Amino acid sequence: MTLKIASGDETSVMSLNSVSVSFPSGDGMDEVVHSISFSIGVGERVGLVGESGSGKSLTARAMMHLVPKPGAVTGGAIEISGSTISQTDSKSKWRGSEVAIITQDPLSSLNPLVKIGIQISEMLIEHKGMSKSEANVESEKLLRSVGFPDPIRTMKQYPNSLSGGMRQRVALAIAISCRPKLLIADEPTTSLDVTIQSQVLDLLEKMSTENRMAVLLISHDLAVVSNFCERVIVMYDGRIVESGTIVEIINRPKHPYTQALIASVPNLFDTQRTRLETIPGSPPISGKIQEGCSFAPRCIRGTAICINETPVLVSNQDLQSQVSCHHPIEWGQE
Repeated sequence: MTLKIASGDETSVMSLNSVSVSFPSGDGMDEVVHSISFSIGVGERVGLVGESGSGKSLTARAMMHLVPKPGAVTGGAIEISGSTISQTDSKSKWRGSEVAIITQDPLSSLNPLVKIGIQISEMLIEHKGMSKSEANVESEKLLRSVGFPDPIRTMKQYPNSLSGGMRQRVALAIAISCRPKLLIADEPTTSLDVTIQSQVLDLLEKMSTENRMAVLLISHDLAVVSNFCERVIVMYDGRIVESGTIVEIINRPKHPYTQALIASVPNLFDTQRTRLETIPGSPPISGKIQEGCSFAPRCIRGTAICINETPVLVSNQDLQSQVSCHHPIEWGQE
């Protein structure tokens, strides 16, 4: 399969059109991400939210052409402004220069045996065609821009000598070194304490604003996403169940799952609530094909049609939000 790249759309840095991801099983291929479609505009900050196992990270890997083997993108098309890539092109120049990614564990993307300065310089030499001396100067600037007061010293260090927050800053410096149009941040603050989380998100916002860089922030934490993103996409069982502006989603959720996610977020100012809300039941087994809405067994609004018919994603009149539900919550309803 070829992932098609658009050449004329200046309003979108990346678009997914009915993208599916599957893994082989004993009797064929099990689809775990189902016909995902969304676009990200220039400089836009978008959140991708859902429980563990909802397909968020696999969607990100599909966008980067990095679905772990033996899995594969088995349907749809991905569009980026620029050039065309194919499934077999594992060393595409666009990765890093057009679209970059940082993950929850920066050690997974940093070589523990190579000094920090060399790892940043290699990106600049490979993608920007800089000389070694030019790359060293730029590496120093990048490390300073992400908050290292002594970047020359940091360039001489190995990843294992840095704290988790410092390693994430290094990963961010490498990711933005080639000025990508889109940065995919996959749970970048999950393993960090609250103070460092805030610092990393502030850095992401600063880089996004200064470089008109779009950011896709992937997280299970709706509170983090609501403070950073302009728009949010909610996933459940490998499908998009709702999307819209962050104000719309937080204040007027249409899908019962989104409403339940919001209710489970801690609120320091709600003195009346004595315990956090939980979603009853367990998420479905990934890849298991079933009729109807996969959230129906856990849904307080579920009826017979929810069990028997799979809902489709429907846009509202102004096309600013979408919901996939037979019984969406109407405006003002609880």
